[in-house]
Amino acid sequence: MEKANKFLVCYVTDRQSLHLQPGQNRQSALAQRLENAVRARVDWVQIREKDLPGRDLVDLARSAIRVCKSASAQSKTRVVVNDRLDVAWAAGAAGVHAGEKSLPVRVLVDARRASGLADFILGASCHSIGGAITATEQGADYLFFGPVFETPSKAAFGPPQGLLKLAQICSAVSIRVIAIGGITLENARACREAGAAGIAAIRLFQQNGDISQIVADLTTN
Repeated sequence: MEKANKFLVCYVTDRQSLHLQPGQNRQSALAQRLENAVRARVDWVQIREKDLPGRDLVDLARSAIRVCKSASAQSKTRVVVNDRLDVAWAAGAAGVHAGEKSLPVRVLVDARRASGLADFILGASCHSIGGAITATEQGADYLFFGPVFETPSKAAFGPPQGLLKLAQICSAVSIRVIAIGGITLENARACREAGAAGIAAIRLFQQNGDISQIVADLTTN
């Protein structure tokens, strides 16, 4: 894992929301955005393409990993796969991220122990203090908490959780909490001040051209 005091920046993919150039398809647009993110030195890329079949997910994850390996030696980007432990292992990803409706964290921890992959990262999404404590006790390495702010993709699930709840989650657990949901350059600092160890976002990285500047601004705030 990265240094404990490093503010982590995570790009969560969603090819369906990418803006396409004339003649460009979503696969090629995502490939370009992934390469830009890696070269901008984001810490993690989470492959979150829930509608893709397993074989296509493996190909996408492997492609992202190749980009990481071919980037400059200064790039330390790690690729994590959403939900699919089988895909993450088959692709050689750095870890897997479990949603609240995915396999329980304890099952993933047992699978990691049986595989002997001690460095394989296990993350979990949570939306409550109880969920955060449970995932931590079961052995998660980090948590995503949100949505902290209003975001269109989560509007159907109710109002945003807010900074106060984020601070409560960060105080309640001993592992890293990464804020997600409606993250912007303007509110990322507030997440950090609330105790978040980093931020994760889709729109922030997909609707802006210069990812390098975004990462620089996030890590120097």
